[in-house]
Amino acid sequence: MHDLIRDITLCILFAWGIGLLAHFFKQPLILAYLVAGFIIGPFGIGWVKSEVSISTISELGLIFMLFMIGLEIDLKKIIRAGRVILIAAGGQLIAGCVLGALFFMALGLPLAGGHFDALYLSIACALSSTVVIVKVLYEKRELDTLPGRITLGILVLQDIFAILFLAVQPSLADLQVSVIVLSIARVGALVATALVLSRYILPHLFHQIARRPELVLLGALAWCFLIGEIAERLHLSREMGSLVAGVSLSTFPYALDVTAKVTTLRDFFITLFFVAVGMTIPVPNLSVIGLALVIAVFTVVSRVVTTFVPLYLMKQGLRSSLLPALNLAQISEFSLVVLQTGIAAGHITTQTSSATSFAFVLLAVLSTFAMGRSDQITRALIAPLKRLGLRDLDHGQQDNAEHAGHGAARRIVILGFYRAASALLSEIESQDKSLLEQISVVDFNPNVFRTLAERGQHVIYGDISNVDTLVHAGVGHAEIIILSVPDALLKGANNEKLVRHVRAINPTAKIISNADMLRDVADIYAAGADYVTVTRLSDAHTLFEAINAADQGLLEAKRAELDAQLAERQEVLP
Repeated sequence: MHDLIRDITLCILFAWGIGLLAHFFKQPLILAYLVAGFIIGPFGIGWVKSEVSISTISELGLIFMLFMIGLEIDLKKIIRAGRVILIAAGGQLIAGCVLGALFFMALGLPLAGGHFDALYLSIACALSSTVVIVKVLYEKRELDTLPGRITLGILVLQDIFAILFLAVQPSLADLQVSVIVLSIARVGALVATALVLSRYILPHLFHQIARRPELVLLGALAWCFLIGEIAERLHLSREMGSLVAGVSLSTFPYALDVTAKVTTLRDFFITLFFVAVGMTIPVPNLSVIGLALVIAVFTVVSRVVTTFVPLYLMKQGLRSSLLPALNLAQISEFSLVVLQTGIAAGHITTQTSSATSFAFVLLAVLSTFAMGRSDQITRALIAPLKRLGLRDLDHGQQDNAEHAGHGAARRIVILGFYRAASALLSEIESQDKSLLEQISVVDFNPNVFRTLAERGQHVIYGDISNVDTLVHAGVGHAEIIILSVPDALLKGANNEKLVRHVRAINPTAKIISNADMLRDVADIYAAGADYVTVTRLSDAHTLFEAINAADQGLLEAKRAELDAQLAERQEVLP
C-alpha cells in the first residue's frame, strides 16, 4: 500500500514537471504524461516497477476517463445529426476498419487463433483524438464552422463505435453468433438498468442533495462504481460499466453540475492513466519504430481516403471535405484505451501496443501543427486536386461569368456569409424584397451556397480572401460592398486587408465593413472603408432598452415583440 502511494506521488510529480515543459512548447499534455510515465517506469529509470501499482493506477484512470467520456456524449445531438455527418462517420469507420484489417494482415499481423493484432490496430487507426482536435479547434474558433461541426459529429460517432467494440471485445476469442448475441444482451441489460435507475430514481435523490456539492460528487462516484460492479457481474468489465454510467447521466437534469464537480477528479485520474500507459512503453527497437511509422502513415492516408471521399461525393466542396480529413488525421486517446483492454485480455502483443503509442505521440505533434495551418494546407491542395479533374462547387462559375459579361454583376455584393449577413437578407426580404435581385453573395460554405441557390438568391462559391474570386464575383462593378464576417472567423485575411483588396479592385464603391475591436475601426477606415459597424454598440443599445423595459414592467411585452419578429424570420443560418 505504501508503495502504491509513493508510486502515485512520483506519477503526479513527473506528470506536472513534464507537463510544464509541454505547456511552454505548446504541445498536448497527453504527450507529457506518456513521457513522464516512460521516464519513471520500468523501462526508464525504474523508480516505479511494481506491476500491481501500474495496473491499479491504469485501471482507476481508465474507469474515470471512460465515465467522463460517457458524460460528454450527447445522445440528443447524435439523434439530430444531419445526413452528411452520419454518412461521413459511417463511411469513415467502416472503410477505415476494413482497410486497416486488410493492410495489417498483409503486413503479417494476426487476425485469428486468439491473436487479433490486425483487428485492434485497424480500430485504433480508425479513431481520432478528441483531446487534440477540440483543443485546437477551440483555440482557432472553428468549432462552430461547418468543417468543425462535421469533425465533432464524426468524433462522437467514433466514441459510440468504440463502446460497441468494447462490448464485444471480451468474447473475441470465441466469436460465435450466440456469443455475440449474449454479449449484446448483457450490454442491453446493463444499459437498461442504468437508464431506468437514472430516469426514475437518481433525479429524486439528487434533487434532495442538489445544494450539498460534496454529496453530489460522492453520488456521481458511487453511481460510476455501482454500474461498474454490475457490469463486472454481467461478465463485461468495470470500464464498460463506467462508460455506460456516464452515458446514462448525460441526459440527466443534473448532468452539467455532475460534470463540473467530477472534472477535477477526471483530470487527476486521466493523468494517472496516461502516465501508467507510458510506463508500459518499452525502449523502442527498430522493429517497433518501423511499425510505428507504418501505423502513422497508414492513419493519415486512410483518414484522407475514408473522410474526404464520402464528403466530396456528398458535394460538400473540396475545402469542406479536406478540412475534416485533416482535422481527424491522428490516433485517439481512446485507441490507447482499446489497446490496453486488448493487452489485458491477451489479444495483442506489447510490441503492437508500444508501436501504436509511438504513432499516437508522433501524430499528435504533427497534427497539432497541421491543424494550426489547415487553411494554408487546404488552399495549397485545392489547385492540384482541380488539375487532377476533381470539380469544386465553383465549377462553371468563371466560364458563365465571362460568357455573361459585366451585366451579370450585381449592384450590392456581400462578401462572406455569416449570421449578420443571414439576418440582413431576412430583413431585406421583409422590408424590400425587390432589393434581393440586386444582391450577390460570395462564400465557400457549401450549405450556404446550396440554400441560397435553392431560394433563388444569386450566390457565388469562392474564397473571399482570394483576389481572383473577388474579380470573378464582379466586385469591380459593384456599387455597395459589404464585409459581414468578423475577423475571428476569416481565414487567410482580416477585414482591414479585405478592404484594401476591395478598394484596389473598385476605387468608387461604397464599402461597409465590420470591426471586432474598437481599436480596429480607425485602421479599417484608413484601409478604405466608407462605414464600419461595431456589433457591441448595437448589442449595448438592445441591452439598455431591455433594462429600461424591465424597470417599467414592460419586459414581457418587449419579449412578445421579439418573439413575433423571430417567428416571421426564415434565415439561412438559424
